[in-house]
Amino acid sequence: MFKKVLPFFLSMLLIMSLVPIVSFADASVGDVIVTLGEDLSEGQKQTLLEEMNAPEDVMTVTVSNEEEHKYLGNYISKALIGTRALSSSSITIGEKNAGLSVETKNINWVTDEMYANALITAGVKDADIYVTAPTEVSGTAALTGLIKAYELSSDEAIPEEQKQVANEELVTTAKLSDSIGADKATELMTKIKDDIASNPPETEEDLKTRIKQIASDSGIELTQEELDGLVALFNRMKNLDIDWDQMKSQLENARENLDEFLNKDETQSFIQKIIDFFIALIDGIKGVFQS
Repeated sequence: MFKKVLPFFLSMLLIMSLVPIVSFADASVGDVIVTLGEDLSEGQKQTLLEEMNAPEDVMTVTVSNEEEHKYLGNYISKALIGTRALSSSSITIGEKNAGLSVETKNINWVTDEMYANALITAGVKDADIYVTAPTEVSGTAALTGLIKAYELSSDEAIPEEQKQVANEELVTTAKLSDSIGADKATELMTKIKDDIASNPPETEEDLKTRIKQIASDSGIELTQEELDGLVALFNRMKNLDIDWDQMKSQLENARENLDEFLNKDETQSFIQKIIDFFIALIDGIKGVFQS
């Protein structure tokens, strides 16, 4: 129980505590843009705006269920996408080369790191992202709003194929997490990206060999279906007009944001207190059952 609960709790702790300074091309540092699901009630909209600490004059973008199906319909079932657009988000523009920071609430399938990876693939950079919903949702649709908001705030159009690949990456990682766990799935995707960015494969067979090796080195056993899916995804990704140096830089900066937080003395002290709390809690539970 302790081994299962502690990593989850610490992950949530880190997500809630990371507040790095984070910039889009034509906007100012600190500017905020909000995306709201089209099917939210007025009361839900106001609640989420307050939760996101949105300024009164904040720029808002509406995301429709039709847009969700447009970008996600090829990768997940209609049932998972649903019939209402509820996921909402805010983007705070930050300083150049700060990387992405993502925090979520009421998102139960897509992790913070999955959002960051997919957004980096789409070309989004240097921002503080917050994703939320009035009730628990899978979270896949939020990527649509975030990309749409980025385009408006930066006045930079993202190619449709790049958007599709980013959405496919998000769903592929989330599906992988169901079989190998979210941490391993995110780690695998990041390592493959790093490898492609450092040394682009020349053939599909070379790409397949590398993915298999990276998975093996990470202690991950992929099914043939999972391997074929990853090869197809990254084959499409490497053929896009992606700035791989920028992608590598964003991935590194995102990791540095987390490492910097973890290495702080006050962080270590607080985490130790949390660990002590859980140990005491479990000892108490054991005592109840043993008495």
